[in-house]
Amino acid sequence: MAMSINSSAFEGKIIAIDGPAGSGKSTTAKLLARRLEYTFLDTGAMYRAVALHALQNGVSLDDAEALADVAAEVNIEFRNDEHKGQMIFLNGIDVTDAIRTPEATHGSSAVAVHPGVRREMVRRQRQMGERGNIVAEGRDTTSVVFKDADLKIYLKADLKARAERRMLEIVNRGETSSVEEQEKLLVGRDKNDTERKESPLTQVVDAVEVDTTNLTIEEQVEKIIQLAQDAFAEK
Repeated sequence: MAMSINSSAFEGKIIAIDGPAGSGKSTTAKLLARRLEYTFLDTGAMYRAVALHALQNGVSLDDAEALADVAAEVNIEFRNDEHKGQMIFLNGIDVTDAIRTPEATHGSSAVAVHPGVRREMVRRQRQMGERGNIVAEGRDTTSVVFKDADLKIYLKADLKARAERRMLEIVNRGETSSVEEQEKLLVGRDKNDTERKESPLTQVVDAVEVDTTNLTIEEQVEKIIQLAQDAFAEK
């Protein structure tokens, strides 16, 4: 049974969610935003969009200067569709599906290591969060983007559970993979995310840890709503 929400206590708040790939961040944050009637800020989609533009235009993912220019120049929009939900547009073109390809996924991790790219994306993300009423998820939303978020969440799950989720996503897109392949990819992704010099993935001390290994998406959403109710009632 869905929990009732005290809407006045949630007015103007920022909920920031971090965690490794496959922990359930995107889906949970999207559903949470819908429940709260908040804006969903998918920070990872922004890096994917930068990577996609670079790949489509022959920009090397190792060229920090060129990628910083790409990040500053591209137009990235989040639009809500009544039937399709939140969609991502890159320079006016719908790239909602295109940014989820293996190439864009790998590319997003590659471009995210460059300080110039991260600075521009963080600037845009903070601008989007100025009015509150936002659920933001990514790798550095609690540690860098929204250091003063009203509620910080760190989602985690064991490697096998995360790999199984990723494989299911891929199968649902009509592609093929295996749990073993996804585990290998996730280990590499985790290494890149936690060891990069610029804004690495880290669990900040004031983030509430939620282990999603044995939780459904609905249970994850309800858990965070309860945490938010408790946190906001104290403010």
